[in-house]
Amino acid sequence: MTSSYLIFATFAMAAVTFITRALPALIPKKVLDTPWLHRLNESLPLSVMVLLILTSLSYQGLSSATGINSAELHLIMAQIGALLLVLLIYHISRQLLISMIVGIAAINGLLWLFTHFLGS
Repeated sequence: MTSSYLIFATFAMAAVTFITRALPALIPKKVLDTPWLHRLNESLPLSVMVLLILTSLSYQGLSSATGINSAELHLIMAQIGALLLVLLIYHISRQLLISMIVGIAAINGLLWLFTHFLGS
């Protein structure tokens, strides 16, 4: 990568970021007050969180012919448990930051529990 490419890429990312931030101010208020846009605004944070969590699940070992070892099983169980807890907390509180903090704490806590009490 040349320095000119990096400079161009930086300016391109800055332009895209600026356009996405400025676009709501440029769109007429009549368009922004449509019911479908309000429904999308309500459901989008949970949808994005679910997609991010589902894509981060580590389940590569589940399809192998040799089976999965206990460490992989503990990891997938902890991830699924943390996912369910995040969904529950978000459904109750509607606070994305709190749900993310609970998810991080849950996956670490569940991994610790599975490792110490169920063994490796």
